[in-house]
Amino acid sequence: MNLLTTFAGSMMEGFLPKGWDLAKIDACCSHPPEAIGERQPWWHPDFQPIACTALADFDVMLGHEIARAIQRTGQEGRKVALILPVGPMGMYRWAVYFLKEWNVSCDHVYGFNMDEWSDRHGATLPSTDPGAFQNAMQNAFYGPLGAKTVPESQRWFATPDRLPHYAARIAELKAEGAELIVIFGIGRVCHIAFWEPHFAAEYASVDEWKSQTHRIGALLHPLTIEQNALTSFKSRTTLVPAFANTIGPGLFLQADRIIGGADGIFDRGMQWQGMSLWMTLRYGPTPWIPSSFMPTLPGRLYYLDQLAGPLEPAMN
Repeated sequence: MNLLTTFAGSMMEGFLPKGWDLAKIDACCSHPPEAIGERQPWWHPDFQPIACTALADFDVMLGHEIARAIQRTGQEGRKVALILPVGPMGMYRWAVYFLKEWNVSCDHVYGFNMDEWSDRHGATLPSTDPGAFQNAMQNAFYGPLGAKTVPESQRWFATPDRLPHYAARIAELKAEGAELIVIFGIGRVCHIAFWEPHFAAEYASVDEWKSQTHRIGALLHPLTIEQNALTSFKSRTTLVPAFANTIGPGLFLQADRIIGGADGIFDRGMQWQGMSLWMTLRYGPTPWIPSSFMPTLPGRLYYLDQLAGPLEPAMN
């Protein structure tokens, strides 16, 4: 007895994205932990999942990867456009540490926050609100870099007046030889940024879906809201907005390189992200699972090894 055998007539009907094949998802999650790195035919030759044994290691390794990309592009005399997440966050402290240790200037860096909370019309929280992603980035990354930080004129946030111009500005930077690096986490419903799986129903083809650069006032899935209630709002669901401004696959799939992170571990053996990680790596590319396209791009996905499972019952 499980969800598959009790799904009919339950409240889960119409709740989970309709394009999800639950039997296939269950099969993805049934592999032994040691099989998680087995290469799949659709993976990019330069895509690499990297296991981390502890959260401290994860933060350092991911932070080093980001800092090294900034250092490398500076040494090459190239601009770099970074699409930046708020979640995971622990790596920013270490990116700052390495950049300051190496005395690296970020004057060649252009930062594009991938999303921001909003209302249904796209209006966002004040930049100083403790729940605002702009505030989080200032406190975690831009501010601590001090004199070597990213110039304010090169910081972009997903406000309704700025987000529609991301695509054109990134295209200009790439035309000038800039490298586009997408840093990302994976949502409970396998979103990238706040590009949700249910958006897939709106497009006639995969190519049309892939062309979408952004969305203002995106309707969030309930699992996304609850994930953020647990991870960022101390369980207080009533504080989480139900909409967001977000980039789309028309931007995150343009990446020259990706740097991903999956750190969804709680205490006492509990976690929320193992299924999402396995779906990302094993389901195969589909707009109904936006993160499933990320292994088709070159780069690295760091993950805590506990997420590999085994994904079996453990009563807490």
